[in-house]
Amino acid sequence: MFEGFVTVLHVLVCLFLILTILLQAGRGGGVSAAFGGGAGVALGQRSAANVLSKVTTGCAVTFMVTSMTLAAMSSPTADDSLKGAAEERQEAAPPASAPAEGAAPAAPAEGAAPAAPAEGAAPASQPAQ
Repeated sequence: MFEGFVTVLHVLVCLFLILTILLQAGRGGGVSAAFGGGAGVALGQRSAANVLSKVTTGCAVTFMVTSMTLAAMSSPTADDSLKGAAEERQEAAPPASAPAEGAAPAAPAEGAAPAAPAEGAAPASQPAQ
């Protein structure tokens, strides 16, 4: 519920931020000049610029706060990801069973590489040349 509200607010603020940025007068007069410059005439050129800059600043701050809120709500916490990974490993791993007594060890597969020697084992004698 809260995440949906923040998402809708984020989209609305994003669109309003785009609109306020486009309405600001730049070197070419901005989009407001293309529509007759009504804001500059009604409020005075300097007053309109101050109002638009304050509205833009407010929209930008709200946009950043909603962005960080959505990012924090969408990212899993460390505990959740560790628990999920541990559960997946337990489900995927087959139960370990001890070999039956008297059973011979399995023979290596044909063409398989020899196993590494155990730690502390004496080196084998060098083959004759």
